[in-house]
Amino acid sequence: MFIGFIIWSVVAIIVATVGIVSWRSEKPAGFFAGVKAPEVNDTVKYNHAVGNLWFAYAGIFECFGIPLLFSEQNSAIFVIPVLGVVFLSIGLAVGYVIIAAKYQKKN
Repeated sequence: MFIGFIIWSVVAIIVATVGIVSWRSEKPAGFFAGVKAPEVNDTVKYNHAVGNLWFAYAGIFECFGIPLLFSEQNSAIFVIPVLGVVFLSIGLAVGYVIIAAKYQKKN
């Protein structure tokens, strides 16, 4: 499953690239597809928090792919990466909601 791990790593690199783009953005970084970014108090801190969230996601995502190196095709151990990414993605959304609430402008 070495090729599976390579593909998994490419996806992690793409996610880390999203983090870099969010970190360097001049405007508040969008997070959810099709949803406008909120108006924030401090754009730089907000973008750095969103970028760090994506970096953490990419790193943990890559760690969940490690069992692919030691398993054979159609192995039951593939459940670990699949379930791990499900819960990781839920955590990503929760983390963003917390970040958005912290930096959103109060009316």
